[in-house]
Amino acid sequence: MQIWSMSDFHLSFSSNKPMDIFGKNWYNHDRKMARNWDKVVGCNDVVICPGDISWALKLDKAKDDLKWISKRPGLKILTRGNHDFWWNSLFKVKNAMPKNCIVLQNDAYDLGEVVVAGCRGWSVPGALDFTKQDYKIYERELLRLRMSLEVAKKLAPNKPIIVSIHYPPFTAKKEPTNFTKILNEFKVSICVHGHLHGGFAHKTAVHGLVNGVFYKLVVCDFINFTPTKVWPVSKLIKRVL
Repeated sequence: MQIWSMSDFHLSFSSNKPMDIFGKNWYNHDRKMARNWDKVVGCNDVVICPGDISWALKLDKAKDDLKWISKRPGLKILTRGNHDFWWNSLFKVKNAMPKNCIVLQNDAYDLGEVVVAGCRGWSVPGALDFTKQDYKIYERELLRLRMSLEVAKKLAPNKPIIVSIHYPPFTAKKEPTNFTKILNEFKVSICVHGHLHGGFAHKTAVHGLVNGVFYKLVVCDFINFTPTKVWPVSKLIKRVL
């Protein structure tokens, strides 16, 4: 089994929201992702998808986007992004998922070799766009990350943990946050995240090992619309984890 990751699909098969307004590299990005995904991912592999799956506003409008994902090889593990407005009632979302797709919210999933936990995350205090209204969501997402990791530890206390979080766990100045504190507390091995689009935003992402956690930006326009491998880890990382 190999584990891959890619985020921010921003699919819109049921709504007219082309992504090429954000750059030529986004032209027909769904076709690029399908071609590259089908080429590198095997049927027994896993793909972790940290949010912004669909532009749909309601669950029934996300049906075609979820169908596109289900057609791709591998087991898909989805966590929510800030644009996933269709992801409302967890019960309804789970029931709407194709058999080869799993959603994570306040829980974790044991893959045998590793266990996967995750949450949406949120903007953090001190960010330019952070408001009083954000604070409640921010606190809730910290709680959800902790809950997910507690489940992971109960499921597999001695296995490496991979965390899927949509928002970057560091600030734009690459400073630690309460999200990174929780990741350190639970001795997470790998953290994949998305949300950051475009060259300038990509440069704000933290990559590599920090306090024993390996961080990786997996937003699709950063990784050339191709799932990137996160497990098994390279020999260099393995010596540290």
